[in-house]
Amino acid sequence: MSLTTGRRMMDQTVDSPPDAAVSGVLTQLYGFLSAARLPDDGRLPPERELAELLGVKRAELRKGLAVLEREGQLWRHVGKGTFVGPRPPQLLDISDLAQRSNPIQVMKARIGLEPELARLAAINATAAEVTTLAELNTACRASTTWREYEAYDARFHHQIAEAAHNPILLALLETLNAVRRAVTWGRPRPSHSSPPADHHSFDDHDRIVDAIAHREPAGAADAMRRHLQNVEDRLIGRSP
Repeated sequence: MSLTTGRRMMDQTVDSPPDAAVSGVLTQLYGFLSAARLPDDGRLPPERELAELLGVKRAELRKGLAVLEREGQLWRHVGKGTFVGPRPPQLLDISDLAQRSNPIQVMKARIGLEPELARLAAINATAAEVTTLAELNTACRASTTWREYEAYDARFHHQIAEAAHNPILLALLETLNAVRRAVTWGRPRPSHSSPPADHHSFDDHDRIVDAIAHREPAGAADAMRRHLQNVEDRLIGRSP
């Protein structure tokens, strides 16, 4: 925050000025924020330390911080601290989001995200990551129970996201997976105890791995999209 910004915000408080003590704390805070070298995440020192640095009472400091928070200059996370800037939008309530979602919406989100991850993986994956992906694909085929298959399948898709080498998209997938785990799927478990030898995902996964290994971004994206559409078809009963 610049000194000019601080002065402008001070001017904006004239319409409903805080009491003298809080005004003094705000002046101290604006000065501190304009000069302080904060960590990359913008985290402020703990309240006790910050009060000592500014030479103010903690009660007055809290009032000043509350003013800045209302202005959108700070945000707080219980147990983590106070940070400069607006509250990040990625701090989601997973359980609330899951309650407002359904399996089809989850699948649509996956279809929107995972083909791009596969495309980037075909460009950016290291040789070791491609090897790991192939090993996970083999483990999916060798699974002797549905629970085992689902665990390897989740790792397979996560490995593709890691191989894309885009931390933002990886974080989005992890958020989506958290919602996916929390959503009630409402589908019956298969009658057989393990994936059959002709389970559709096996060939789908083979095509995805082959495209990534051969550095075919468009092919990898298309293979992933077709795979997820197959999953969606079976989820809603469009296919046998």
